[in-house]
Amino acid sequence: MEGAVTPPGARGTARQATTNPHPPTKPNGPLRVAVVGGGPGGLYAAALLKRLQPNRHITVWERNTPHDTFGFGVVLSDETLGGIEHADPEVYSALQSEFVRWDDIDIVHRTTRHTSQGHGFAALGRRRLLEILHHRCRSLGVELRFREEAPDPAHLARAHDLVIAADGVHSTTRTAFADVFRPHITAHRCRYIWLAADFPFDAFRFEIAETEHGVMQLHGYPFSADASTVIVEMREEVWRAAGFDELDETESVERCAKIFADALGGRPLRSNNSAWTTFRTVVNERWSHGNVVLLGDAAHTAHFSIGSGTKLAVEDALALAACLSEQPTLTDALEAYEAERRPVVASTQRAARASLEWFEDIALHLNQPPRQFAFNLLTRSRRVTHDNLRLRDPHFTEAVERGFGCPPGTPPMFTPFRLRGLTLRNRVVVSPMDMYSAADGLPGDFHLVHLGARALGGAGLVMTEMVCVSPEGRITPGCAGLWSGRQAEAWRRITDFVHTRAPGTAIGVQLGHSGRKGSTRLMWEGMDEPLDEGNWPLVAPSPLPYKPGSQTPRELSRAQLTDLREQFTAAAVRAARAGFDLLELHCAHGYLLSSFLSPLTNRRTDAYGGSLEKRLRFPLEVFDAVRAVWPEDRPMTVRISATDWVEGGTTAEDAVAIARAFADHGADAIDVSTGQVVADEEPEFGRSYQTPFADRVRNEARVPVIAVGAISSWDDVNSLILAGRTDLCALARPHLYDPHWTLHAAAEQGYEGPGVVWPPQYRAGSRPPRTGRTDAPKPRLTLSDLPLTEGA
Repeated sequence: MEGAVTPPGARGTARQATTNPHPPTKPNGPLRVAVVGGGPGGLYAAALLKRLQPNRHITVWERNTPHDTFGFGVVLSDETLGGIEHADPEVYSALQSEFVRWDDIDIVHRTTRHTSQGHGFAALGRRRLLEILHHRCRSLGVELRFREEAPDPAHLARAHDLVIAADGVHSTTRTAFADVFRPHITAHRCRYIWLAADFPFDAFRFEIAETEHGVMQLHGYPFSADASTVIVEMREEVWRAAGFDELDETESVERCAKIFADALGGRPLRSNNSAWTTFRTVVNERWSHGNVVLLGDAAHTAHFSIGSGTKLAVEDALALAACLSEQPTLTDALEAYEAERRPVVASTQRAARASLEWFEDIALHLNQPPRQFAFNLLTRSRRVTHDNLRLRDPHFTEAVERGFGCPPGTPPMFTPFRLRGLTLRNRVVVSPMDMYSAADGLPGDFHLVHLGARALGGAGLVMTEMVCVSPEGRITPGCAGLWSGRQAEAWRRITDFVHTRAPGTAIGVQLGHSGRKGSTRLMWEGMDEPLDEGNWPLVAPSPLPYKPGSQTPRELSRAQLTDLREQFTAAAVRAARAGFDLLELHCAHGYLLSSFLSPLTNRRTDAYGGSLEKRLRFPLEVFDAVRAVWPEDRPMTVRISATDWVEGGTTAEDAVAIARAFADHGADAIDVSTGQVVADEEPEFGRSYQTPFADRVRNEARVPVIAVGAISSWDDVNSLILAGRTDLCALARPHLYDPHWTLHAAAEQGYEGPGVVWPPQYRAGSRPPRTGRTDAPKPRLTLSDLPLTEGA
C-alpha cells in the first residue's frame, strides 16, 4: 500500500463537476439499467445514475447477503474522495464521518523498525462502506436484490437499456462475452490471505518474517478505531513448504498470528470466509459490447499492495455516469468512458505490477541495509519517488542518503562511482544511440558535435553509438566503425575534445556487429527494412532472417568465428589508441553476439549452440580476447538483453546467469537492456520498465549494473540509485531532447558540487531564465462572479 491521500491543494484528476446536483435529463438516455454485482463500484454506479436521472429504473443483483463482504478495510485517496464530493455530497459526508486517518508507514526488517511520515491515508471498513452505499441506493429508489443470481447476461442485455457488469474478478458477464471482451488473465507467484486484527495499528505496517521455509510478509493498516486489516503474503513455494496447503482456515489463521506475533503484540487474528488465493491481473481488450459495459475488477485489477481496487471501481463509476450524461448516444458514452479510463487504469496497473513483482522477489533485497531496504520498499512501484518522499519526510530521506554515502546536500545521482581505474563523477550515462551519420564508417563533424555537446552537458559517462568492427558488421550504410586506422584517428579527435573541453567526463565506446540485422536502410528511411540496392551478405549463428522479407544470413563456420573474434580485438586495440576510457561489448538487441545468447536465434547443434553454457561460449571468447588487449586499468562493460519478450526466449533467470558469466570473466558492469532480438516481441512498455531486470541482475549476480529503458527524470535516477536497484542510469531520449540534461538536473535540485561542473562558457546559464512577470496582483473579480446581463 502506498500513501493514498494527496496532500492538500494537490487533489488529483478523478471525475468531478460534470455530475452536477441537477443535471439536465436526457430523454434518450438509458432508462432501464441492470447492475450485476453489489460491490462498491456497482452500488455507486447505480446511485449516481439514479441521482442523475430519477426516472431510471435501476436494479442491482448481488448473489450474497447485504452483510457479506470479503476483506475488511478499504483505502480511498483524496482524488477519489474529491470526485465523490462533487458528484454526491451526501455519500461524501457519510464517508468522511467514518474514516480513520493516519500518516505513517512502519517497515520492520530484521527487528529494525523504520518509520516514514507524511503519507496520509484514509480508510474505513468495507462492510460500513457497503452499508452507506446500500442506504444511499435505497433512498434514491434503486432496487437491490440480494441472495439472487443475476439472469443470463444475454437476457439482461435484451431486457435493459444498459447492463453494468460489476461482478468482480471472476465476472460471469465477462466470461459470457469473452470472445468480444478478449480478457487476458495473469496469475502471479504469491499466495495471500485477507484477515483482520481487533486492534488498530498506529501506522501502515509492513513486517518481514524470514522463516525456515522462506520469506513471508505482513501488510497491515487500521480501518476503524478498534480493528485493522492484515494481509499475509508469500511465494507459492514458501506457502507449500510451510504446510499452509494442508491447513484449514482456522489453522491458517492461528499459524499466521504465531508467525507475526511481534507485529500483533501476541493478539489473535480473525477471518471472514478467508482463503488463500493467488492474485490475478485482469486486462480486457474491450470494455463494452453493445449495451453491456465492464466496471471495476470485471474490467481490470490492480494488486492490493498499492490499494487501488475499490478506488478504481469508484472512479470507473464516476466516469461512466459522467459520460452517460455528456454524450449524445449510449455508444458514444461507452466509448468515451473507456477512452477516459483506460490510460488511467493502464498506468495504475503498471505501478501495481511493479509493486507485486517487488514483493514476489523481496528476498533479493533482504541483505540491504535496513533503512535502504525501507526506502526501496516505499519506492517499489515508482509512484513514490525520492523527491516525493523528500517532501513527505525529509528526515527519513536524508538518513537514507547519509547511509548511502551522499555528502550533505548531494543528490544520489551526483555521488561518484568507480569502475576499475575509472572514477565517474556522477551516475548519469548518455546511452548509446545510433546516429546513422557516418560515411564509410568514419565519424565526422556530426559525431563531434553530438557527443561533444552531451559531454559538455555534465553526464559522468558519454557512450558512442554501436561502433562496428567490420564493414559487413554495420546495421546501415550510415553506421560508424573502427575497422581502420583512419576511423581511429577520427574518434581520437572526439575523445580529445571531450577530455580537453569537458574534463571529468568519461567517454566510452560500444563495439558490436550487426549480425542478421545488418544491411538495412537508415532509421528514418525504414527501420530494419532491407536496402533497395548495395546490400552486403549477412552472417549469424543460424540461418534465420530477422523478419519476413529480411535477408537470410549465412550460418557462421568455425573459421569465420575466429575471424570475427580477431575483428573485435583489432577494433578494441584501435579504440584504446583512440583514447576511449571504457569499452562496452554489445551482446544485446539481436545483433551478432546477442543472437548467440538467445535460444530463439541460436539453433546450432555444435559446441556453440544448445544449452545456455554453449550459447555463451562464443560471446565469452570474444569478451576474453577483447579484455586481453584492452588496457588493464580501463573498465569493460557488457550490454545484454535480459528478456526477449517472447515465450521460449531468454528468461530473467538466464539473464542472471549470463551476467554472472561475464562478471566471472572480468566484466566490470552489466548494461541491462531488453528485447529487440526477434521481430514478434511484445514488450511491456512503461516508465522505467526495464529497471526490474537490472535490479535482479545486480542483486542476484552481485555485479554492478547500468539500468536503461524509459528513465526520463532526475527523480527517477535518484530513486533507482538510492534504492539499490542500479549503480548507473543510462538515458537516451532525454539527452536528445536536452544535451545539457545533467546540468539542468543539478540546477533544478539546487546542487553545486564536484558531481557536475558547468563549463565556464555556460555558467551564466546555470539558472533558468525568467519567462515573464509572475508577481502581478490577481484580479478581485472575474466575470463568473457577476450576473450576466441580457445579451451579454
